[in-house]
Amino acid sequence: MVTQQSIKAVATDHHPTVWGLDPTQLHDRFWAARGVQVVRQGEPYEIVKGAELYLLTDRRLFTIFRIGRLVDQLSWLNPELMCIRLHESRDHGYREMAVTDENDRFVKFERIYGGGDSRLARVALTSNRRLAEDWQSAADSRQAWRLLRRRVPRNRRFTVSEDGNVYDRTSDAEVMNCLRDLIQFWKTPDATIRRIGRRTSGVWAASDTRLDDSVRFIGPAWVGSGRSDVRNVSVVGPAVIWDNPEERPEIGELEWQEIEPSPIFERPVRLSKPSPVRRFTKRVFDIIFALGVLLVTLPFYPLIMLAIWLEDGRPFFFAHKRETMGGREFPCIKFRSMRRDAAEITANLAQENKADGPQFFVDPEKDPRLTRMGKLMRKLNVDELPQFINVLLGHMSIVGPRPSPRKENQCSPAWREARLSVRPGITGLWQVMRTRQPGLDFQEWIKYDIEYVEKGGWMMDLFIIWKTVFIMLKLSD
Repeated sequence: MVTQQSIKAVATDHHPTVWGLDPTQLHDRFWAARGVQVVRQGEPYEIVKGAELYLLTDRRLFTIFRIGRLVDQLSWLNPELMCIRLHESRDHGYREMAVTDENDRFVKFERIYGGGDSRLARVALTSNRRLAEDWQSAADSRQAWRLLRRRVPRNRRFTVSEDGNVYDRTSDAEVMNCLRDLIQFWKTPDATIRRIGRRTSGVWAASDTRLDDSVRFIGPAWVGSGRSDVRNVSVVGPAVIWDNPEERPEIGELEWQEIEPSPIFERPVRLSKPSPVRRFTKRVFDIIFALGVLLVTLPFYPLIMLAIWLEDGRPFFFAHKRETMGGREFPCIKFRSMRRDAAEITANLAQENKADGPQFFVDPEKDPRLTRMGKLMRKLNVDELPQFINVLLGHMSIVGPRPSPRKENQCSPAWREARLSVRPGITGLWQVMRTRQPGLDFQEWIKYDIEYVEKGGWMMDLFIIWKTVFIMLKLSD
């Protein structure tokens, strides 16, 4: 067995680590593997754009709970904020606690029978990066919750209850309980921790650690760096053997863009192949509808082109590479609404990007790339009129997913496969059903694109066209 002396020997440093990570970093990497960034008040670190969700929690807490059901609710109910009451019940006939020495260092786990306790904690999930920044800047938890209630309307937030584990981050004993549970719950720590590998079932060790054949593992365990000196012992898991303080590895920044999408956020897309009749009638409808719109709007083209020329000269049109069915690229035609040097200006606007996904978005009222005529065209939705030419050419449809460039489509393989199984549309389900602020609705964009591919038909197409006309005429919200 690992003795009390051997455990204390590997935990002599004031801030013990495993693989260069302290308990807080290990807890946060666990959530990062699920696409979630943990955000606490008063801790000055960057709120990353690559996270799929932000977990807003009190700085005194560690939490572990299952997120799959909650993500499903977030996807379909579209709240701006999900408040979660985490309930932990330990009334199992016994409870296990960590025993520490006189210096408050971990010695062993001890099982206590004949009682239990329960806890209630509040956390929140959001995809809104600005809300995460507000939470981080709050002085304390009470102020943070008040701020969220002011920022988020009642109809844009809802509350759920969920079972989970809650730990006091200020207690060494509680931190050890958290690590013990992480070792059992987290099956693939290499998702967000580099230079580690699985040695046997449930046993993970640093790549530079050569485990002696005399070491016997019973149950899951984490073995830190520089621990080749561990010999002739049986390690009963869940157990952690800290890094050798003299050989503690340096840790790099977590590259959020390199994290594989969590399967929690991906569900199988049921691609339905349209019948030949559906494809033919939809194409005929597209051609007739596009010809009708072009005949009605062509008299306005010379006026629009003259306004563009008077303010910023030629060209009158702008063609941007987008992907259509099967991933083929085509030039998506629009009236030019931006200055001729817009590409150079965009390079300097990276910090102004407000989007929560792979797209680029700046508030149109503050976008220096837009001409005065361009702002007016976008407000009146006339800059996209030339896209009806794309419809005639077979690049686009009247109704379908928003046309996107290749770099945006690479962010989610399942989403890309779904949206590129049909032609992109001038209007679509996302455009008429979106509820979030522009630039902060990437999750909705994914949801509605997939829903259209799975359920799209004539009734949905006609509903989308009707809803689009009402929105353009300001007759509907």
